Amino acid sequence: MVANREEVARPARELATIILTMPAKRIALFKAIVESYDNIATLRTEEPRQHHLRLYFAQETSAEVEALLDSLQADFEISRLPTG
Repeated sequence: MVANREEVARPARELATIILTMPAKRIALFKAIVESYDNIATLRTEEPRQHHLRLYFAQETSAEVEALLDSLQADFEISRLPTG
């Protein structure tokens, strides 16, 4: 039972994004690792032929996302691409 609609309604979070690229053979494992972190980020394919991926995350989790990317960068040969 909802006591007050104002308590339930929450403003939508603005999502931040980062575009990445990596070798195709690493994408499935990378996606599994990223999405295993509860509510930190979601990964979508941006340009399949070029292996461009877009990572979506709440701005409040940007420090955790950056730390995760830094820890995986060497093993996954991650390169960041300009967003926009």
